[in-house]
Amino acid sequence: MDTVPRGFSYAGINAGIKSSRKDLALIYCDVPCVAAGCFTVNKARAAAVSDAALRLPSDSVRAIVVNSGNANALTGAAGADDVRAIHVAFGEALGIPSNSVMSASTGVIGVRLPLQKLKDAAPRLKDGLSPSMQGAAEAIITTDTRIKIARRVLNIDGAQVRISAMSKGSGMIAPEMATTLAFITTDLAIEKEALQAALSRAVEESFNHLNVDGDMSTNDAVFMLASGLAGNRIISERSASYAEFQAALTFMCIEIARSIAEDGEGATKLVTVNVKGAPSEAIAKDLSRSIAGSALVKAAIFGADPNWGRVLATVGARAGSQRFDIDPSKATVVIQGVTVFNAGEPAGADPAALRAKMREPEVTVEVTLAEGDRAATAWGCDLSYDYVKINADYTSLISASADGVVSRDDRLTNYSPGFKRALLVEALSYISRFAGKRAVIKYGGAAMVKDSLKASFANDVNLLRSAGLHPCIVHGGGPEITRTLEKLGSKKSEFVDGIRITDAADVKVVEMVLTGKINTEIVTLINQTHAAAVGLSGKDAGLLRARKQLGEGGRDLGMVGEITSVNSELLEMMLGKYVPVISPVGMGDDGEGFNINADSAAAEVAVAIKAEKLIYLTDVAGVLENGELLSEISASEVLAKIAAGTIKGGMVAKMKSCLRALEGGVGSVHIIDGRTPHSVIAELFTDRGVGTLIHRD
Repeated sequence: MDTVPRGFSYAGINAGIKSSRKDLALIYCDVPCVAAGCFTVNKARAAAVSDAALRLPSDSVRAIVVNSGNANALTGAAGADDVRAIHVAFGEALGIPSNSVMSASTGVIGVRLPLQKLKDAAPRLKDGLSPSMQGAAEAIITTDTRIKIARRVLNIDGAQVRISAMSKGSGMIAPEMATTLAFITTDLAIEKEALQAALSRAVEESFNHLNVDGDMSTNDAVFMLASGLAGNRIISERSASYAEFQAALTFMCIEIARSIAEDGEGATKLVTVNVKGAPSEAIAKDLSRSIAGSALVKAAIFGADPNWGRVLATVGARAGSQRFDIDPSKATVVIQGVTVFNAGEPAGADPAALRAKMREPEVTVEVTLAEGDRAATAWGCDLSYDYVKINADYTSLISASADGVVSRDDRLTNYSPGFKRALLVEALSYISRFAGKRAVIKYGGAAMVKDSLKASFANDVNLLRSAGLHPCIVHGGGPEITRTLEKLGSKKSEFVDGIRITDAADVKVVEMVLTGKINTEIVTLINQTHAAAVGLSGKDAGLLRARKQLGEGGRDLGMVGEITSVNSELLEMMLGKYVPVISPVGMGDDGEGFNINADSAAAEVAVAIKAEKLIYLTDVAGVLENGELLSEISASEVLAKIAAGTIKGGMVAKMKSCLRALEGGVGSVHIIDGRTPHSVIAELFTDRGVGTLIHRD
């Protein structure tokens, strides 16, 4: 791996702190490293943090051991003893001095480490060392929904210098001088004082502009190790190349900070707050972090509510409590590029249109003050129902055994009787209604890109099947096709009414990507939930027969096809026993391949198997009118809104597929936001649903 800093290797295993997931990581270097660190100012900080803060910066660190599931915080003198014992055990296993080993922990506070388990794991970690950070990055996460890795390669004094980082972080994040946990490695040759200075500056410009929930962890720490094996001249703060290294490190830390905010506990949106026109940078930073951390602002963003008053109220509160010389009434507030407050009064923005913009996965709030020229940016996330759920029962559902194994008991039985009754009565009524029925799900958009959304989709498919519904998946893959074509040097893709013009050479790439790559990945993901998925190309057994499709006015679209027949007999054999996963590739009479629009393919498959439900996962909340979500709409209303121009753009083609399905006998069609976890379950098994239900008149 040519992006891995020279000298470093990594490992991650399950040592028994958690019941099954990886929970212990090792970062190791072949040579003694220059090391630096930034640590939480929380006075209840964990034993490993206290140990590391006394020892860094250093020029003799070889390894860092990181455990998750147990914070080893507020465990008294015994916690400090455990840290020293871990260093000795790993020093012996690695054949290095114990004082060259450091450690970090994250997880539940107030529980001693299962020391013997960690000692026993040392040889296994050593044997598992490799250039890949993947396993180690998995082992350090707690409530994170995905791993966080970043890399940079730059040229310093004619030498290629590599920098890699992995981090964890999702909740309890309002750092000062650190973030939840981050580990940065580089092969740069640098003085330890210069490394510490560079790291401190990078942390100040990145992690210290981060606010997920306003709470500072006991375990916050950023470590950085430099092996010096890149071969450059040793740099100091006075070196000409120091600034270039500093910039690369800072931008990488900003990338990680943004990914932490995006993955905030229960988050559905990344929030970026820009404050300009402040009298000092410190004030700009304070205000941007305060806005990003305001519970009222975060809740409004979750609900796509353009409540600019909460933004200015936060500015006014901080200005008053901190004695900032700022007048909020002179500020300008812009949300998602729309000015909502200016010149001392509301700017008259269209609330409905702005709400539509605020449903995007990233929301930007900009406040321009009238007291100076300083600016700062902070990152945070919205405040959803899931954040409260995650943190309301965090320790009540966690138990620690006598030997230190931490496990989470998230069974429904642990919740209040009222909640259990309401949930079960509502869900079971829908489960009984849908048992034995068929549903076709068109899988596409962001739900196919983000790891956490992919996992929740696979889980939803398994749950639908467990509830007695028979799901069938038709997937897209446009972005991956575009990336592959670009890599192969093809001309830029051209689209007509959302349909990719596909020539004879490109259609082979389309088949390769859809059937060979994407279909296989989806099948593997679903089968990991034990849902018994089977991948099918539209060519298999003539599943999707097609002919050449022409565009408006007879325009030639190349090898784009429209379906003439579906081999329903093949699907009948599978449904109920397996989950068919279909790539939308059609087969012509002469065996040629056709690129089929996935929305159209899903509609035709739904008609062929007499599906009760057709579900489209999209990158919008549903069908919108003046920015407002329509929870239900009839087929005739769809036609009227298309004619009136209310439904327009790419949604028109999708609506035509919906109407085709309804005309063909499908019970109802659902347009739902695939950017929200478990949206399929929420749409089908709750009274109000989360998207738009389209039904026959």
